[in-house]
Amino acid sequence: MIHGTFGDKGELFFELDLIAGDGLNLPVDGMFDTGFTGFMAMNKQDLDGLDWSFVQKQKLRTAQGEKTFFIYSGKISLSGQIYEIPVFAGNDLTEVLLGSEWLKILPLVANFQEGVLTLG
Repeated sequence: MIHGTFGDKGELFFELDLIAGDGLNLPVDGMFDTGFTGFMAMNKQDLDGLDWSFVQKQKLRTAQGEKTFFIYSGKISLSGQIYEIPVFAGNDLTEVLLGSEWLKILPLVANFQEGVLTLG
């Protein structure tokens, strides 16, 4: 189980590690976005140095209209558990996003009143 934090505007943040091809772990905060239906999305330039394998291009409908994303096979660690997942990379993303695909395998608990935020 991973404990998260609430942002100033009610955002849901979880710390995760991006695992580079050479095994180096890079800690980042991922913002949970239930409107994104994949596992993870991030800015394409942030992939530099991770040495993840390119899989394919795919068009997705976003709040800004249809956009082309580059999909990579990425490796991340959430609370010590390692996952190999498809990672959507785009040019206009300002946050690392965790999407609703996680809800198919991990339960999300968000209780603002009690200050409890967990995934898993």
